[in-house]
Amino acid sequence: MTGTETQSTDERDVNELDIAPENGWNALYLDGEWISDGNRDSIEVENPASRTTVTTVPSGTEDDVDEAYAVAAAAQEEWAERPPQERAAIVSEACELLGEYAADLETLFAVECGGVQLKAGFETQLAQGTMEVGAGLAMRDGGRRKDSVTPGKENLLVREPAGVVGVITPWNFPLYLSSRVVAPAIALGNSVVLKPDEHTPITGGLVLAKVFEEAGLPEGVLNVVPGYGHEIGDHFSGHDVPSVMSFTGSSEVGRGVGQRAVGSYTEPALELGGNNAHVVLEDADLERAIDAGAFGSFTHQGQECISINRHLVHESLYDEYVAGLADRAEQLPIGDPLKEGTLVGPVINESQRDKIVGFIEESVERGATVETGGDHDDLFVEPTVLSGVSNDMPAASNEHFGPVAPVIPFESDEEAIRIVNDTEYGLSGSVHSTDVARARDVADAMETGMVHINDQPLNDEPHVAFGGVNASGMGRYNDEWIMDTLTTLKWISIQREPREYPY
Repeated sequence: MTGTETQSTDERDVNELDIAPENGWNALYLDGEWISDGNRDSIEVENPASRTTVTTVPSGTEDDVDEAYAVAAAAQEEWAERPPQERAAIVSEACELLGEYAADLETLFAVECGGVQLKAGFETQLAQGTMEVGAGLAMRDGGRRKDSVTPGKENLLVREPAGVVGVITPWNFPLYLSSRVVAPAIALGNSVVLKPDEHTPITGGLVLAKVFEEAGLPEGVLNVVPGYGHEIGDHFSGHDVPSVMSFTGSSEVGRGVGQRAVGSYTEPALELGGNNAHVVLEDADLERAIDAGAFGSFTHQGQECISINRHLVHESLYDEYVAGLADRAEQLPIGDPLKEGTLVGPVINESQRDKIVGFIEESVERGATVETGGDHDDLFVEPTVLSGVSNDMPAASNEHFGPVAPVIPFESDEEAIRIVNDTEYGLSGSVHSTDVARARDVADAMETGMVHINDQPLNDEPHVAFGGVNASGMGRYNDEWIMDTLTTLKWISIQREPREYPY
């Protein structure tokens, strides 16, 4: 079945839906079955550009969470016993299906999370990339042999699937941020229960259920329970069944998720907020730094944990940088994400808009100047450049998660480093200089999990470790690093020769 078929929703069973947005998605996915809403409440999925309802999906209950974990636990052992090449083949087939559904995904990203076509392409490619890398993990030898201090003993370290993996994902890059856990977890022999954000239940969860179902994944290995975080989130993250709890979202919520997981002896994997700095040293290539700064601040309306949150620019380049960045911001086309050429779409909802606009207004009250932007039309917030900013102003000290570029001057590399590190976060960042060794010195001094020299922080490669420090989370995603989280090392020793004991 392809996303271009025209059979109406009324004429087909819910289990036969393709992924086109007009086809409903009015179900959750449990034990290989598409379960309609029944007497459950509904979640209205709203198009942030038009403010119209795209569809409704059932709002999962605590009972649904219990059932999902139970069926996942029942399915996991048999799934882990499948040959690794079989598990890898199913993940690879799901990856291929995402490519076939690329046009429908582009529409879904637009109407569900306000993603423009450029962002849709990035996200689909990232999701496919993480599936490709994840599939490869199934065939990777995770065991090791270690010599023993005891004569005649052999030590083996054997990797086993962690078991059931709980996954909670956000609305900003919903398909990718779900895929980067779901795909490797399944390939490694785990089962999964996924709770996508209530704003993006389709691209964050139900799409993955559909493609894995089509790829032949056995019933119960992947279960998707959409629901409101304030209703089922605590129950989901504190449940006693999962062995791993993966959460991507705000630091405030993530702290609670981690505490509940640990309280249930569940290993947390947390990728949280950021206050990422784009540092432009006095010997930087100015145009290159401005290009990177515009991309890093305004892509997907700044709604990314690794977006540039602060621009730190040497005082000798400051005025030129501000003027150049403002010029780039003014030229960005704003509008409906479905329209060809649109580069800036809407922010996700009124709450996010009000927070972003509030940070701008409060910073202006404290002395910042709006060089361009600063206004909004419903959920469309103008790309905004602020000059005269200090690190303690609201737009710089908070993760604003919007198309806002506060520009802060500094006098020396040492001052820049001090400003960069004057935050509770430590996710990503970037440094620009024509002297790579100098940039490396600054990068080494930045208290953050990732730094990109002569680039910007919006970088994620599925085969490279991804994660932060401090309030930006714990653990690492991608490739062998997520493999460490999704598997358990068991020590098995074999005493090959009789051992002499002291009694």
